[in-house]
Amino acid sequence: MPPAPVPGTPALGGSRWNTFPAAGTTLTAREFLTATAPLLQGVVDDNALTSADSEVLEGQIHATLALGTRETSLPLLLGPDSASAARELGRQAETIGRQLASWATEALDRLLTDPVPLPAGPLVVRSHCYGHLLTPPAADLLLGRRGGPVTMQLYNEWLHQIVLLRDALLPFTNWQDVPLLITPTGLRHTEPARDAFLTELLVRQIRHSSIVAFARHVVTGTSGPAGYGFEASGGTALPAVLDRPALTAPRYLLTWRPDPAVAETATYVPEIRDYYAAPRTLVENLPPATPTSGRLTARTLTATAADGVRTARIEVTHDGTTAHVDLGQALRGHRFTHREDPAAGDPPDTADAWSALRAPGLVWTQAGDVTLDATGQDDLVVLALLGRLYPENLTLRPVGRSAVPTPSGGSGQRRLVTLVDPPQAH
Repeated sequence: MPPAPVPGTPALGGSRWNTFPAAGTTLTAREFLTATAPLLQGVVDDNALTSADSEVLEGQIHATLALGTRETSLPLLLGPDSASAARELGRQAETIGRQLASWATEALDRLLTDPVPLPAGPLVVRSHCYGHLLTPPAADLLLGRRGGPVTMQLYNEWLHQIVLLRDALLPFTNWQDVPLLITPTGLRHTEPARDAFLTELLVRQIRHSSIVAFARHVVTGTSGPAGYGFEASGGTALPAVLDRPALTAPRYLLTWRPDPAVAETATYVPEIRDYYAAPRTLVENLPPATPTSGRLTARTLTATAADGVRTARIEVTHDGTTAHVDLGQALRGHRFTHREDPAAGDPPDTADAWSALRAPGLVWTQAGDVTLDATGQDDLVVLALLGRLYPENLTLRPVGRSAVPTPSGGSGQRRLVTLVDPPQAH
């Protein structure tokens, strides 16, 4: 059933399809989909739908939320050459779409036997056409045999709200837990930010900062400086790699982490916006690699917010000595890093990971391929190491697999290869 009406708000019916407070509220995906039930109830009532019709509307919502269909609401074509951000967001769209379609089908079946009361009378909601194509059976049902303009407008508004919901959730790994800002028009307030987000996704290689900006808007309703994450009342949205192994973590997606202590909105930004301008240290000038006694330990440290932004660092400690790496640079390194497939070949030269972590600036190489051993280390230590290496021609390789030397790219550097534990070791 929809959420209980807020005291003092008009009853459901007429042009009122929800009881959201005027100042806005936050709902999870499941809560919001449940709150759209009056629109579906209006479709059921106006069209005298029966259980035999639910299969038609089930096919419609699946077709709208799927990729690659004639009726898709997200014409994202994915292939082996697609950018990694597009692949991640495409997989998100497929996963979220299937679940939302399943919930919607359950809701429709429930409304046929347990209707939502509409005390203010039958719903009549004006909804503009948003270009969502109908399957032929759905068009016949909603506009033909028993349907008409009222039925179509009600269904169109419901369908559009569900599409907005799917798209609002795309940046988040734990999308079912994200608190979405809801206004009296549902999720329509996200439309301008969504248009900018989808335009960049569909016509170019989308930037991580654009994904973060859209995620911030659907949670807070506000824009802010470009950054790699944000915090808002009740939690923080930062890249998923912060609690996953670097070798398998998404490069671009965020994870919402509830935190009751967070009360203000701020954007996380890198300490150095242009890493090309950062000082550099040649890996050839580092001390030779030596066995490191004991594990390195790491934690994140957050700076005080100022003017709506804040920075953060990873502090790595070994034998009472510490090294600090900008979290923004570490996340940038993770996004840029290649993940190597199994291959045979001669191992490259080696360098000391702890020395690299303590080196000034960013470590790079002008010689042959160089390996830094991070096996046996915590995931946060591995991430810190990626933040200390110049983010071009970086490679993550599971231990036990040899690398085949490959031509360098970018500005002519050779590869810096970081050895990590294989996925099954985590």
